[in-house]
Amino acid sequence: MKRWQFWVGVVISAFFLYLALANLKLSELWITIKSAYYWWLIPGVAVYFLGVWVRAWRWHYLLRPLKKISTTTMFPIVAIGYMGNNIYPARAGEVLRAVILKQRSGIPISASLATILIERIYDGVVMLAFVFVNIAELTRLTHNAGLGGNLDIRTIAIGGSAVFFSALVFFLLCAMFPRQTESILTFVSRWFPEKLREKILAIAVKFLSGLEALRSPVEALMIFFTTVIIWLLETAKYWFVMHAFPFEVSFFALMLMNGVVNLATTLPSAPGYIGTFDTPGIAVLVAYGVTPEIAAGYTLVLHGALWFPITLLGLYYYLKQPLRWGKDIQSNQKSIETGEV
Repeated sequence: MKRWQFWVGVVISAFFLYLALANLKLSELWITIKSAYYWWLIPGVAVYFLGVWVRAWRWHYLLRPLKKISTTTMFPIVAIGYMGNNIYPARAGEVLRAVILKQRSGIPISASLATILIERIYDGVVMLAFVFVNIAELTRLTHNAGLGGNLDIRTIAIGGSAVFFSALVFFLLCAMFPRQTESILTFVSRWFPEKLREKILAIAVKFLSGLEALRSPVEALMIFFTTVIIWLLETAKYWFVMHAFPFEVSFFALMLMNGVVNLATTLPSAPGYIGTFDTPGIAVLVAYGVTPEIAAGYTLVLHGALWFPITLLGLYYYLKQPLRWGKDIQSNQKSIETGEV
């Protein structure tokens, strides 16, 4: 909380929450939340945990060139990572699961962070694909989409596509041409101070080792396929939770909502993506003709259903393992900075 980045995220979250709630009738919102059929959350949470299991399998697949680790072993670590993302700022859960993986399996943190980065790039590509599948709907929806100003979701989607696809192509090339990439890194490292040169180069080489799963086109496509399954399962949760509320939109509309809100959560925010998840989700549903209070009630309940179960499960697994966030994590962070991992 002493870092300015934390407070920037809090301010951004507060701003988005204001946009979401400013024009709502709070009494009607409360009635919507109270009258929801919450038993629909049970199949929604179940299908979401199935998606988390597929995430663990995907990470196992990415790490397989480094070390074969069973999906059963990976699942608790993935759950701990999501818990960390939900309660710590700046997606600190990604570092947390990389550190725990090193402690359990001996895989260098820099290499596992490379696989996590690849996961996020594939996630971004699939989220953008969800948006573009519904591009015809986007032309029908308002440009404003309730987010304030003259914001065009299509423009955001095109810009985001350029970023994520460029990143994916870059890492694919690094994976397919490791020797050439290492030569370039060696040349670039000459610009760093002599004391840091060898350490930075060692970390970069270990980072490249985490990209080995991308060297095969078949494996790269398999990672993409599992990513699609993951996000379809998460959209299925959106669909189940929708039945708890008095509205109905198509599964494709929920795919669009899923894509938009998860792209928005890449913005800095308070822990748990407060505001950056809710405001775009409400805006998409309102653009589809859903009453604002119902859209807000659904989005807030959905956000809670995405946050609480995986956070509680991750906390359970976290308390069962010996590594702790304070001194243990800080010592591993120092190891990263000194090039010891």
